[in-house]
Amino acid sequence: MSHTSESQENSPKAGSAPPPQDEKSAAEVEALSPRAKSALKIMFLTLFIDLAGFSIIFPLFPSMLQHYQATEAEGSLFMLLYDALLRFSTFAGAPDLHWGVLVLFGGALGSVYSLLQFFFAPILGAWSDRVGRRPILLLALGGLALSYLLWFFAGSFALLLIARVLGGMMSANISTASAVVADVTTQRTRSKGMAIIGMAFGLGFIFGPVIGGVSSLIDLTAHWPGLAAYGVNPFSMAAAVAFLLSIVNLLLVWRCFPETHQPGVTSERIARPLNPVTLFQAPDYPGVRRTNTVYFLFLLAFSGMEFTLTFLAVERLGYTPRENALMFLFVGVVLAGMQGSYVRRRSGSIGPRRMAQHGLVTLIPGLLLLALAGYTQMNSILYSGLFLLAVGAAQAIPCLTALVSMYTPSHAQGSTLGIFRSLGALSRALGPLFACLLYWRLGASTAYVIGAAFILVPLLIARRFPEIAEHNETGAVEDQQPAEQRA
Repeated sequence: MSHTSESQENSPKAGSAPPPQDEKSAAEVEALSPRAKSALKIMFLTLFIDLAGFSIIFPLFPSMLQHYQATEAEGSLFMLLYDALLRFSTFAGAPDLHWGVLVLFGGALGSVYSLLQFFFAPILGAWSDRVGRRPILLLALGGLALSYLLWFFAGSFALLLIARVLGGMMSANISTASAVVADVTTQRTRSKGMAIIGMAFGLGFIFGPVIGGVSSLIDLTAHWPGLAAYGVNPFSMAAAVAFLLSIVNLLLVWRCFPETHQPGVTSERIARPLNPVTLFQAPDYPGVRRTNTVYFLFLLAFSGMEFTLTFLAVERLGYTPRENALMFLFVGVVLAGMQGSYVRRRSGSIGPRRMAQHGLVTLIPGLLLLALAGYTQMNSILYSGLFLLAVGAAQAIPCLTALVSMYTPSHAQGSTLGIFRSLGALSRALGPLFACLLYWRLGASTAYVIGAAFILVPLLIARRFPEIAEHNETGAVEDQQPAEQRA
């Protein structure tokens, strides 16, 4: 999402007065130092692998759960949980019991990873303040590699669950990586550093499912059946690719990443509390809380759609992991193309406020088309909905990121953007669970109709975004009236 940093660079910087038209101020020409660039490259790869590891399993979930349902013995952890969910679904009167249970199962498993990531992030971040960033990064990357190795040999669901729990805990090094950004950047360059971090998030979500789907085309047990005795399964190749990426990242940090923080030295760490409720109590710079709320609600719906999409494709169209991977690749190409062309070139003239609203509006017909895909087996309807969703997200995500930075004075960029990213992590933890609950109880079509109606909430909140006003030296915004009121 490179356009995010560009939009910030082409807009008035929060926390400073605009420079004269005929000359550039020192802040405008200030660039990232070579030390910062080197550290940010490594953190980019670290977070890319973290987010890819989270999403690499998306296109595999339906087939994986069906695999364990067919291979697990009675009395195993999977069957105990499955039978409990089946009894609950029967009591609740859910339609299509067996498929609905797999959807609910997948939502719970997906949310466990993100919730662990969310709650362990401040713990690892605080620990890195005491012992340094490098040891925590090495520990987390080593643990992440171990989680993928366990997944590779996960012939049983119990071992897969252990692997995902360990992976969720270790991928919480997001806060440590964000702290590295604060260590190596100045107040004037911190938004640029955070933009690079944001790009890693976006690309990880785009390419993670693609890597998972493509890797699943290689079934190691079909070529070497004897490997099944060691727990190798038809989905182990995706784990092997993720493991190799993690090892490369671990070696890179070990060989090339110097310590950026001296224990005991105070720095502006991008921290957050364990209590998620306090995230909505960000410093009340006009526009920040409103933008945070819109981002959380939007991503709650979008992440839920992204997670349940594979279940819809398998149920209605009979998609394989390969076809699911192609579906995510389509979304990624459209999203990247929109960001690199239309959003990058027109965000300055349209403005991030209006473009974010345009993106939210575009999501609504996209979700309604996916609801229709729940009734029909036409690929054209599914892909039309995916196209609109990608176009909407391509506008909403970078513009909301730019807005929260523009509403924030320069001295608070790090902490405010840290809260913004944490709200995104929380929404990615809750979105799949809520979406799968709706899918399980009401069916795919009704779930996506509810999602389309839900988008109206952040859209109405976004219509009252205040204008991007200049901050004075104390960080107060001089013009706080929403544009609609002044009009």
